[in-house]
Amino acid sequence: MLSNHRSRKKKKAAVTTQSTIAQSLVIIDPKTTELAPAFPLVSFLWPARTSTSQWIVLPLILMVVGLFRWAVGIWGYSGYRNPPMYGDFEAQRHWMEITTQLPISKWYFYDLQYWGLDYPPLTAYHSWLFGTIGFWIEPRWFTLGTSRGVEEQLLKVYMRATVLISEYVSYVPAAILFNRKIAKLRGASAWESDIVLVAVLLQPATILIDHAHFQYNTVMLGLVLASMNSILANRYLWSCFFFVGALCFKQMALYFAPAVFAYLVGICLIPRPNVLRFVTVSLVTILSFAVIFGPLLLGSLYESTKDSKLVDILEPPPTLRSLPLQINPKSWYYPLVLQLTQSIYRIFPFARGILEDKVANFWGCVHTIHKLNFYPTPMLQRFSMLATLISILPTCMTISLFPRKELVPWAMASSAWGFFLFSFQVHEKSVLLPLLPMTVLLGTEGGLGTEMRAWIGWANTLGVWTLFPLLKRDELRVPYAVLTLLWTYLLGLPPVSWSLYTPRQTELAAPTKLLHLTFYMAMLVWHVLEAFVAPPAGKPDLWVVINTLIGAAGFGICLLWCSWQLILRSGLMEDYFGVRIRLEKLGKVDIKEQKISKSQ
Repeated sequence: MLSNHRSRKKKKAAVTTQSTIAQSLVIIDPKTTELAPAFPLVSFLWPARTSTSQWIVLPLILMVVGLFRWAVGIWGYSGYRNPPMYGDFEAQRHWMEITTQLPISKWYFYDLQYWGLDYPPLTAYHSWLFGTIGFWIEPRWFTLGTSRGVEEQLLKVYMRATVLISEYVSYVPAAILFNRKIAKLRGASAWESDIVLVAVLLQPATILIDHAHFQYNTVMLGLVLASMNSILANRYLWSCFFFVGALCFKQMALYFAPAVFAYLVGICLIPRPNVLRFVTVSLVTILSFAVIFGPLLLGSLYESTKDSKLVDILEPPPTLRSLPLQINPKSWYYPLVLQLTQSIYRIFPFARGILEDKVANFWGCVHTIHKLNFYPTPMLQRFSMLATLISILPTCMTISLFPRKELVPWAMASSAWGFFLFSFQVHEKSVLLPLLPMTVLLGTEGGLGTEMRAWIGWANTLGVWTLFPLLKRDELRVPYAVLTLLWTYLLGLPPVSWSLYTPRQTELAAPTKLLHLTFYMAMLVWHVLEAFVAPPAGKPDLWVVINTLIGAAGFGICLLWCSWQLILRSGLMEDYFGVRIRLEKLGKVDIKEQKISKSQ
């Protein structure tokens, strides 16, 4: 008996031919008049532009970028041989022993003067997981009270491996999916997406902070990317879930929150109010917070029922004592309120002051000229909040009035720059947050073109340069130089290549060339002076202060550029002011096409 089954035709793999290669990736070789790679990264992936399978290309990319991460980990880390507090490496190790050796009700209360836990619960669960595995391998690494400052070589290998595993579970998959999605939306090939992926995964600042200095920022950044990818796929509920996850891993994800909130409000109101979407988005957001905080709160409630004296031992935070309503410590819900207020008090340390060391932001510059520590903290908090709101207001208004998913990376970059420059208690490492959405813009329309590559490359170079004083303290000069020069070489950027800024390069405006070259030369001169000229005896931090001032000026320009580009691409100028913006001339999205798609 003959079967009616017919085998499916296999889809042919998309082939990148000369006619389909983006103009930004190639140049005409004057000698052979044939297409040639526009910059070195394209050259490295040039053989894969044909029908090479992604099952071959992608594993090779992941192995190469993983090798660079592991090689950087051979060097020292934050606080190496620097007692009594050591550094971030010791903080992460200490949190692993806190979460594995203490009951959950004491996590946010234990020895707050020595690296007390001050990140949201998802970081605590992450520490518990790897602390449990590490304790099984070698209990001496995580024995509370006796393991402080332990610096065994095998422990270093284990801790480095936890960063690599965490990144390859969160950040790397999210980066791959985001690049694939954004390439599909604009009809780009997998080969072009691979070029962008390598540029994103080799971003020097992220590698140096997580794999050299030692932190787990890529987990939070991976969840942010997953949220952005869900927005591109119109999966708004998943976007809320992933973004809440990012907030509950590191509170610095708040840098993106206004832009994400404004976008979600926009899609609930425009083109017409969608009550169901608003309700579901709100419920999923609340439930996501409840799911993540649930183990901490319920575990504390359970432990308080087993030990009635536990509540008396734990000192209530100032947040709880300042509440207008007095809560009876004997009430059944008091342990829940106690844990919630204590975790919030630890997560948002307003009592520390407006500055965290010397940071290249607005307050760091003001403090250089006029000392801010003479002013009361509440007043500085209000000024900081007001300045931050003013800086992000145009971004939030634009993305809420024009809630288009291709504008989300621009809005998130602008919002993050505003927070970095003006918010309260900023770390120099927080520059990773605005650099993430800026760097993934390489995958958007015209992202690898001259103008976008110049701006994104300049911002990344400036960002990692402002991290140099921190990296120098950790003896990480060599990884800093190697990774920064490698990334700029691959993308054809200064100080390795100046081809984007030659007089023959007409795609980049003369003011932009002058601006970027001024900063590049300032960075190079600063490195020479810092290396060979000792600062005056009365000003030992002179070079660090100059680094801060130059960096803050550059980051302010990044904020203005991202905000302006968001407004241009939204069509706001066209719709409300009648200004004719010819973006297609610059290789960007045509506003006419955007209007047509919006009306449809």
